[in-house]
Amino acid sequence: MAAHSSSSARFDSSVYAARLARAAELTREAGLDALVVGTGPDLRYLTGVQADTFERLTALVVPASGAPSLVTARLELASLRDSAVSELGLAVRDWVDGEDPYALALDGLGPEARLAVSDALPALHLIPLAERVGPPVRLATAVLRELRMIKDDAELAELRTAGAAIDRVHARMGEWLRPGRTEAAVAADITAAILAEGHTEAAFVIVGSGPNGADPHHEQSNRLILAEDIVVIDIGGPVGVGYNSDCTRTYCFGEPAPDIAEAYAALERAQAASVAAAVPGATAESVDAAGRSVLAQAGLADYFIHRTGHGIGLSVHEEPYIVAGNTEVLRPGMVFSVEPGVYLPGRWGARIEDIVILTENGPEPVNKQPHGLTVL
Repeated sequence: MAAHSSSSARFDSSVYAARLARAAELTREAGLDALVVGTGPDLRYLTGVQADTFERLTALVVPASGAPSLVTARLELASLRDSAVSELGLAVRDWVDGEDPYALALDGLGPEARLAVSDALPALHLIPLAERVGPPVRLATAVLRELRMIKDDAELAELRTAGAAIDRVHARMGEWLRPGRTEAAVAADITAAILAEGHTEAAFVIVGSGPNGADPHHEQSNRLILAEDIVVIDIGGPVGVGYNSDCTRTYCFGEPAPDIAEAYAALERAQAASVAAAVPGATAESVDAAGRSVLAQAGLADYFIHRTGHGIGLSVHEEPYIVAGNTEVLRPGMVFSVEPGVYLPGRWGARIEDIVILTENGPEPVNKQPHGLTVL
C-alpha cells in the first residue's frame, strides 16, 4: 500500500545535501555517469520535492561528478516551493510544452552516458531517455536502496513518532469496534482517529472481521461484525516529514474457542521469535524462517501465506524485504515490519505486526501495544 503525504514538512536542507553527496558517491562507485530520479519517494528523499506528475517529465539528475540539477515543466515550478531545492542551490531547468525535456536532462552528459533511472520512472520517460544514449539504461535501485535502507537519526525519530501515534489509535479500538457495526463504519472512525493522532492521512485501514480476516489484504466492507468474530485491524499512514506507521493487532469480543486460542498463541510465539532473530549480521531470510518454523511446528505452516515483513520509511513498503531467499545482511539503521499471520480460508485470520528498528544492540520495536488476542 503506497502512501502519499500532502504535508509540506521536510528536514533541514543540510540533510538533503548529505544525501545528494552520498548519491553521487554511490553513482561513481557503480560505474555510472548519472542517476535520473523521477517523482515519488526517491525524489522526496533526496530533495524534499513532493511533485506528482506523469506525462510531463520532472526529474532530478545526479551526475557522478558535478552539480545535480532538476528538470521540470514550468507549470510545475510551484511544487518546488516547499522543498529544499532553492536552499541546496540546485539548478532548475524548466521547460514548456513543445520543448524537449529529455535533452535538458541529458545536457552535458554526452551521447555515451551510462544512465540509471529510478524504478518508478514511467516508461513514457524511460524510453525517450534510453533512445538518446548509447549504453543500455539501468535501474538505479542498487544505488537508491542503499541510501534509503539505512535510516539516519532524524528518520528514526520520525518512525518512532509514527509508531507511538498509531499505538494510540489501537489503544482506543474499544471505542469503535463492536458487534452490530459494519467494517466500513468502524474504518471511518479509525480513519478520523488516525488523523487526530497526528498523521497527515490514513494510508490504509484494514478491518477484516470473521472470514474477511483470512484475506490479508481485505480492506473493509459493509459486512456486519458479529459477536463471535475474530477481527484483524491493520492501519497506518505518514506523519510529519512523511515517514509511515504500520501496525496490526487482532481483536475479539469474548473468550475465543480453544482451537483459535491455541493457534493464536503459536502466532504470538512466532512473531516474538522473528523479532528476537532480527540482530545485526543476521540475514533477512533468517528472520522470516525463525517465525515460520514456529508456525510449522504448530501445524500452521500452510496458513502463513505471505512474507514476514517489509522495510518502511517514506514508502509503506520498501527494502529490505523479510522473506525467504533474501540473503541481505541486516545492519543497524534498517527498519522493517515483523508481521506473521495465520489465515484459515472462510473462517478467520489473525496477524501481529510491529515496526522494528535494528540497533547496534538488536531489535527495537516502535509499537508497544500488547500482542495478545485483545478481548474488547
